[in-house]
Amino acid sequence: MRRNRFDLLAATVAMAAVVSCFDLPQEQHTSFETMTLTRQNVEVPSSWSATIVGKNDVTITPQTSGQLMQKCVQEGQRVKKGQMLFVIDQRQAKLALATMQANLMAAEAQLSTAQLEYESNQNLYDKQIISSYLLNASKNDYERAKAAVAQAEAAVADAEVTLEYCTVISPVDGLVGRLPNNPGDQVSPATVLTTISGTTEMIAQSSITENEIHEILNNRGSDLESALKLLPPVSLVLKDGSVYEHNGHVESISGAIDQYTGSVVCRSVFPNPDGKLYSGMQGTIQMMFPYEGVIIVPLNAVVRIQDKTMVYRVRDNKAESVMVDIVENGKVAALLSGVEAGDVIVTTGANNVYDGQQVIFPEESDK
Repeated sequence: MRRNRFDLLAATVAMAAVVSCFDLPQEQHTSFETMTLTRQNVEVPSSWSATIVGKNDVTITPQTSGQLMQKCVQEGQRVKKGQMLFVIDQRQAKLALATMQANLMAAEAQLSTAQLEYESNQNLYDKQIISSYLLNASKNDYERAKAAVAQAEAAVADAEVTLEYCTVISPVDGLVGRLPNNPGDQVSPATVLTTISGTTEMIAQSSITENEIHEILNNRGSDLESALKLLPPVSLVLKDGSVYEHNGHVESISGAIDQYTGSVVCRSVFPNPDGKLYSGMQGTIQMMFPYEGVIIVPLNAVVRIQDKTMVYRVRDNKAESVMVDIVENGKVAALLSGVEAGDVIVTTGANNVYDGQQVIFPEESDK
């Protein structure tokens, strides 16, 4: 009996020694921060990535085939509408024009002869010297001669146009793009000589989602055209973070949603008087949307789980999830539904909260 009591005492001491080697976990209160919701009038910006292109970008291709003889511009050069860009070999075109002009002169001579014969026969017919058959025959010859002159004139005009095509001019004001062809190269209507980027006005092309379309058009006119006129100005944030000095406006939104991306193309027009915007530049379009009487919260108060967006409202010191509709700008979120002014929600720590969890403790309430 003594042996058993001794063994039990030894085992108890040994267990106490083992436990003393470890720190038992202590109960700790998780740290949360909360805020009381209020309503206010704010402007919330929406942003979309954009690619800049010239409003009048034109691909320059020749309208005739031949050897490229001269490049009259350099890459990046600013040109005016009507300025000469390239010269294509004109020799064949000049020869063709000379031939057509000679044919016209011959046709005009034939017309003059036919006219004299017809007028002469008309005089003889009036004196009843010749029959109507001869008169009508000479009249037909005269009409054929007039048609031949008209054909020759059309051929001359066509040859003149072909000769003009040998001189390629700029259809718009803008900047010259790449010049991949050199004098001596054979070119044709399928050859891209360069691109002229119209720089007076620039287009910022953005892809926006279906939800963003509804947000843009919400309460702004009964149709797309009316709604676009009521949209606020847009600003352009360049890739280096600077804001472009001129505001633009939304010109159009494509009428079809891409079935693969769920987005449409939005085109915003910006003036470019100083030529600071170039085709191919990247940026971000920002548009300010005014909201009246909305609830603004920091983004860390919003929890997203799959397709659900929620905040945690505090009732009786415990958290309960509430589904909300929001608009955000990357810094704060506007809660459009689901909560009311005066509600208390969790901000810092919201991602670690679950329904029914105590988030305000007695000592915090006393404070």
